[in-house]
Amino acid sequence: MIRERAYPVEPWHVRETRLDMDVLAQSESVFALSNGHVGLRGNLDEGEPHGLPGTYLNSFYELRPLPYAEAGFGFPESGQTVVNVTNGKLIRLLVDDEPLDVRYGELLAHERVLDLRAGTLYRELHWRSPAGREVRVRSTRLVSFTQRAVAAINYEVTAVDVPLRLILQSELVANEALPPQSRDPRVAAVLESPLQAEEELTTRDGGLLIHRTKLSGLRVAAAMEHEVYAPARKTIESEGYEDWVRTTIGCVLQPGETLRVVKYLGYGWSSRRSLPAMRDQVEAALTGARLDGWDGLRREQREYLDEFWDAADVVVEGDPEIQQAVRFGMFHVLQAGSRAERRPIAAKGLTGPGYDGHAFWDTEMFVLPVLTYTHPAAVRDALHWRHGTLAAAHERARTLNLEGAAFPWRTIEGPESSGYWPAGTAAFHIAAGVADALRRYVQVTQDTELEREIGLELLVETARLWRSLGHHDRHGQFHIDGVTGPDEYTAVKNDNIYTNLMAQRNLISAADAVMRYRDEAFRLGVTDEEAAAWRDAAASMHVPYDEEIDVHEQVEGFTRLQEWDFAHTPPEKYPLLLHYPYFDLYRKQVVKQADLVLAMHWRGDAFTPEQKLRNFLYYERRTVRDSSLSACTQSVLAAEVGHPELAHLYLREAALMDLHDLNENTRDGVHMASLAGAWIALVAGFGGLRDHDGNLSFAPRLSSRLERLEFSLQWRGMRLRVDVRPHETTYALRHGDPGDVLELRHHGESVEVTRREPVTMPIPPAEVSGPAPEQAAGRAPLLRLPENEP
Repeated sequence: MIRERAYPVEPWHVRETRLDMDVLAQSESVFALSNGHVGLRGNLDEGEPHGLPGTYLNSFYELRPLPYAEAGFGFPESGQTVVNVTNGKLIRLLVDDEPLDVRYGELLAHERVLDLRAGTLYRELHWRSPAGREVRVRSTRLVSFTQRAVAAINYEVTAVDVPLRLILQSELVANEALPPQSRDPRVAAVLESPLQAEEELTTRDGGLLIHRTKLSGLRVAAAMEHEVYAPARKTIESEGYEDWVRTTIGCVLQPGETLRVVKYLGYGWSSRRSLPAMRDQVEAALTGARLDGWDGLRREQREYLDEFWDAADVVVEGDPEIQQAVRFGMFHVLQAGSRAERRPIAAKGLTGPGYDGHAFWDTEMFVLPVLTYTHPAAVRDALHWRHGTLAAAHERARTLNLEGAAFPWRTIEGPESSGYWPAGTAAFHIAAGVADALRRYVQVTQDTELEREIGLELLVETARLWRSLGHHDRHGQFHIDGVTGPDEYTAVKNDNIYTNLMAQRNLISAADAVMRYRDEAFRLGVTDEEAAAWRDAAASMHVPYDEEIDVHEQVEGFTRLQEWDFAHTPPEKYPLLLHYPYFDLYRKQVVKQADLVLAMHWRGDAFTPEQKLRNFLYYERRTVRDSSLSACTQSVLAAEVGHPELAHLYLREAALMDLHDLNENTRDGVHMASLAGAWIALVAGFGGLRDHDGNLSFAPRLSSRLERLEFSLQWRGMRLRVDVRPHETTYALRHGDPGDVLELRHHGESVEVTRREPVTMPIPPAEVSGPAPEQAAGRAPLLRLPENEP
C-alpha cells in the first residue's frame, strides 16, 4: 500500500513529482495508456529500470495448460493468457557514449503527468551523466482514440551547458524478458518467448516485425516510423533481426539546441489474415498517422475527450481527492472500452497482465452500467463480443448437461479459463449479468435494432440456462441449487439470493422480449409454453429469509452457519483465501465481497427499506472486502439506508484503490471495476440513481463532507444533468429535441424535466436510521479522511 499521497491532488492530472523505484510497477499501471485495442504500460522511455514491461493488444493471447491435482469431467483443459507483444515504446539515449539511465549519474529532476483531458502521458527529466554532461528530456506519449491501431511519442532532447553528441536508438522488441508470471513450470515454458518470428523489414527511418504465437496461432504485426527534426547535420539508419528492429539517429547539439523525434507506431493482429495483409494493415496505420502528424493526433485526441467529458464528467466539491480519483477512474474505464470493438473489457483493461488478461462478470455489472450512461457505443460493442462467444457458451452448457448458454467465469475469447470450478463453473450468475447489461443498454438507448439482432438470442439462451439449472420443488417454489454467487467464500450453495433475483429478472426480460419479436423468437425455437415456463419460474423464485432474526439469507441456511472468529484473525492473514483453506471459509459466516448487499443494489425493488437496513447491518459485520469489487457496493447501500458518512469512507476506498495501491497489487494493472465503482458510488449512492422499472429515479443525499455533486446521464437521446446540493437538487436537459420531456422520480415524487427550464426539488430530511453499522474486527474502511480535514 502507498501510505502517503503518491500524487498531488489535482482535478485533471495525475502528477508524479519524483521517481520512486519502490513503486515503479504501480506507477506503470497508473500511467498506462490504452484505447481498448492497444495498451501501453507506463514504462520509462528508455525501458530500464522497469517493474513490469507491457504492451498489449486486446484478445491477443497464448494458450497454456491448466494445472489440476486431480482432473475431472468437464474441467477446462487449457487457459488463455494475455501476451506481452512487440514493445514499441523504447527510445534509448546515449549522451557522449553514456546511456541515459536514471540509476546512474544524477537525476536532477523528474516528473510525469497523466493529462486526463488531453489523453497523454508527459514526462520531463533533467539528468547529469556520470561524466557531468547535462540534458533535459521531454516526451509525450499517446494511444489514439481516433485511430485505434496508432500510438505515437514526441521525444525532445535539449543540451544544457556544453556541446553534446547524442545517439538515439528507437526500437521494436519482441519476446522481451519478463519477471516470472507463474510458478507452474509448464505455464512458464509456454509464456517464455511466446512469439515466433515470421518477417522483419527495415527502412531508413523505421521497420516492421511480424510474429505468430506458438499455440494459439495468432499473428501480430508492429511497425514504426520516425520524423526527425535536428538543428544541424544528422544521421539516420535502421537495422533489424528476428526479434528486434532499431532505428539509430545521431547528431551534435550546441547548448540550448534541441533534437526532436516523433515516433509513430502501428499495431494489428489477426487469427485469419495473411502475413502480407497484416504487413499492409500496419503500414496503412502509419500512413494515417503521418497524414495527421503529431499535432493532428493530439488535436483529435483532445476533441475526442472533450466530447467524452461533456457527457461523462462528475463534479465533486468537498473532497478534492475524490474529484481527482473519479476522473482518473472514468479515464481508465474509457481507455478499456472505447475502441475494444467487439472484444472484451478485461478486469485490468490493457494496463497489466493481472488475471491473465481475462474478462469476468465485473464487465457487465460494474463497467458496462457506467458506460451505458456515459459512452453507450462501447457497451454495444461489448454486448456484440458476448454474443460472439455464444458458441462456446452453448458447448459449455452441453458439457454441464444444461440447456442454453453457460458463459465462462473468466475468459478472453470465450472458452472457460478457470481451473477452480467452485468459483468458476458454479458462478452461473454471469449469465444474468449479461442479460442485465443488455436490458439496461436497450432501456437507456432504445436500440431496438441491437435487441432484435443479438439481444433476443442472449436473453433466450440465458433464460434457457436458468430453466434447466433450476427446478420446482413439491410446493411449487423454484430453486437454483449448487451455485456460487458473487461471494466466493460461500461456494456451491443452494438459492443464492443475488443469483435467484438476477435470474428472475433475466427470465422476465426474456419472456417480454419474445412477445416483442415473435418472428425472431420462432426462428430461435421459442414456444409459448417455453416462455410461459420462464414466467412461472420467475414468479415462484425462492428467496431465503430467516424469520427468527428478520434478515434475508445470502444462501439457504447461511444464518445458521458457524461464525468466523474475526477477533482472532490477525491483519496479516487477509486476504483470507491466501491463508485459510477454502473448506474452512465455505462452512462459516464470512463474506469475501458484497453479495446479498449487491442484490439490494441491482434488485432493490425486491426488498423493503426496512429489510435493506436490517440486511445491511447484519452482513456489514461479516464482510471482509477481500475483493476490490465490494467497497463501491457497500457505499451505495450505506448511503441508501441512511449512513452517508460510512458511504463516503467506502467511496474513498473504491475510488483510491489504485492511486493508493490499497490491495497492494496495482503493479499487475488497475482495478477496472473499482474505478468504475467510484462513479457508481457517487451517482447511485449519493445521487440515488435507480432504474429498476425502466424509469429513472433519484434519491440524492450527500454526506457532510460533500458540498456538491454534479453528473450527467445519457437517456433515450437526451442528456440529463443532475446537480445535487445539501438541501436541493436541480435536474436539467442539455441535449435532445426542444419538445423532449423526461419523466423521473425524485425521492418518490414524479417530476417532468424539459429543455426549457431546469427543475429544482428539495431534498427531504434524512430519517433516523437506527444503530451505526459495525464492521468485522479489523475490517473497517481502509482509508479515513485526513486528520486535518473534516
